[in-house]
Amino acid sequence: MEIMTDHGFRKTIKILRALLFISLIGMIGALLFFIGILTYAKILGPPTLAVPQSTLIFADDGTLIGESHNGQKRYWVKLDNISKDLVNATISIEDKNFYEHNGFDYKRIAGAVLADIQAFAKVQGASTITQQYARNLFLKHDKTWTRKLNEAFYAIRLEMNYSKKEILEGYLNTIYYGNGAYGIEAASQYYFGKKASELNLAEASMLAGIPKGPGIYAPTSSLENAKARQKIILQSMVNDGYISKNQAETAAAQPLAIVGKHTTPKVKIAPYFQDAVKNALKNQLNLDDRTIALGGLKVYTTLDLKQQKKAEEQIAQVVNESSEIQVGLVAMDPTNGHVKAMVGGRDYEKSPFNRAVQAIRQPGSTIKPILYYAALEHGFTPSSTMRSEYTTFHFDGGRADYTPHNFNNKYANDEITLAQALAVSDNIFAVKTHLFLGEGTLIETAKKFGLSTKMKDVPSLALGTSGVRVIEMANAYSMFANGGNKVYPTLITRVEDQNGNIIYEKEKTHEKVLDEAKAFVMTHMMTGVFDPKLNGYTRVTGSTIIKDLTRPYAGKSGSTETDSWMIGFAPQLVTAVWVGYDVSKPIEIPEEKSYAKKIWAKFMEAALDGKSVRAFKPPKEGVVGLYVNPANGKLATKDCPIRRLTYYVEGTEPTEYCTEHIGHKNKKNEGKEKKIPWYKRIMPWS
Repeated sequence: MEIMTDHGFRKTIKILRALLFISLIGMIGALLFFIGILTYAKILGPPTLAVPQSTLIFADDGTLIGESHNGQKRYWVKLDNISKDLVNATISIEDKNFYEHNGFDYKRIAGAVLADIQAFAKVQGASTITQQYARNLFLKHDKTWTRKLNEAFYAIRLEMNYSKKEILEGYLNTIYYGNGAYGIEAASQYYFGKKASELNLAEASMLAGIPKGPGIYAPTSSLENAKARQKIILQSMVNDGYISKNQAETAAAQPLAIVGKHTTPKVKIAPYFQDAVKNALKNQLNLDDRTIALGGLKVYTTLDLKQQKKAEEQIAQVVNESSEIQVGLVAMDPTNGHVKAMVGGRDYEKSPFNRAVQAIRQPGSTIKPILYYAALEHGFTPSSTMRSEYTTFHFDGGRADYTPHNFNNKYANDEITLAQALAVSDNIFAVKTHLFLGEGTLIETAKKFGLSTKMKDVPSLALGTSGVRVIEMANAYSMFANGGNKVYPTLITRVEDQNGNIIYEKEKTHEKVLDEAKAFVMTHMMTGVFDPKLNGYTRVTGSTIIKDLTRPYAGKSGSTETDSWMIGFAPQLVTAVWVGYDVSKPIEIPEEKSYAKKIWAKFMEAALDGKSVRAFKPPKEGVVGLYVNPANGKLATKDCPIRRLTYYVEGTEPTEYCTEHIGHKNKKNEGKEKKIPWYKRIMPWS
């Protein structure tokens, strides 16, 4: 054996020292590099965990009525609301050492590398739950070194800034389970029709196997593959001590009922209402389209499912199926403006145009209560009289003459009271009142009632010739029903973000915009629309539906050549109904002219069925109720054939007694006792 010379030995030592130095420098560099990565990760702070989630829309009782998504069902549930069996099954098969490692399972990585080398191919994965979560959140699923390095860096950031519970919860809510279901809640509902918290061991072990290959292991793709994968997972859970061998065998043998469909129905509940809700999210809450669609919002609305169903049913029953006429309906709680039902058309699939909130149509005589409220503010009373007769109005300044007409050209050709004029919808009285007040008065009063559409300053405005929206008219009448408090049409009561934080909640407001006494006087006058006692030279406008009503209502109908309306209310509910053609074609079929009233009457009765019958209670002060002769508005005597209780703003009540019937009792009805329906007894009518 050749002995190394001193020179050779010293040379070898130098080489070894150099290699050792280089190695040390490399180790220090690697350590500094690793420290730098950790420092940089810490400086960047926690990565945002927001992921696309379905926005859910709920009715007023908490029932899910719809969701917004782009073909991906995404719900988020807390870890505590996920089946423990599902959590254990996932950890057992995906990442046994999840609670021990810091984002990387080095033993598993080494084993995977060795297996790949032996097979000369990638045959075993080593990604932890943290790494998979990082990939689901921030990266594409391509197999490149850049993606792997980014995945590792995001995994470090997740482990540094979030707890194991938060990471596991996020993973289970973002992993793909096939068939458009992202996250365990969507998967549980799709495959088994139940919540993730309700999964049993058999169901949980099957779902835990799907993420490895949804197209292979989903039970809807191959039940055989799904069962085979389930057995592997159950055995893994036995090995890890989560369950016993007997539990595994029982779960493997348990038959499973696969649902295979998403719970939200394809045909949306109240689709016009839901569209209006999304529009409110965008225009009132200033949320962008992506947040509305995939922000994971929980939107709690005012919709009453029972009333919505009744509205749709009554429209379908009343309107002839072959008719092309359209319907808009809004029902509202007058105390707070909550929209309880909305119909924007007869078939959403054929026409999503929402006639309840988008269409601007002539309101006809339904504008008159607003006009007459203005008249009360200017000294008019229910007993104020004007002459009803064929009239042509002449104007200075070159303005054209104007000749309004009553329905069927019927006139009293005599003095009539304001209360009568409203009940029989006399147009001459309305135009005279409008011109007396000044044509700008009605425009300003309409704004007070929340009408936002531009109105023309013309004599015919008193007859509703300037367009309005159905929802705004329902809101305007709500102010009569609630005693003059300002309300706004409200569709949304609360909105939560994907983390459960409240980002919007409707505030309770109380602002008087109408005089309470005058609002009640006007409301009580509107009950005359359904009161045969106000019959004069023509029938009251609500006479055709009186027989269908079983409780006190106030309201007003309206019609133009192209539009038919009925708006009315009980103390608990206001409903506005519009009927007409989209192209503003004249309504000529007699049956179609009656649709609005029939729909309104049938809906109100159905919606309030089972609810207490309430009278319109006068305010504690500011009004006086007196019996008058409705034919002339004077105080009634015992000789008057008809006496009706009528309310006046205190100080404006009549003082003159009717003398027309003194000594002329009505012999025809003498000695006969007229039977009064029970529901009218709660109203203070004679």
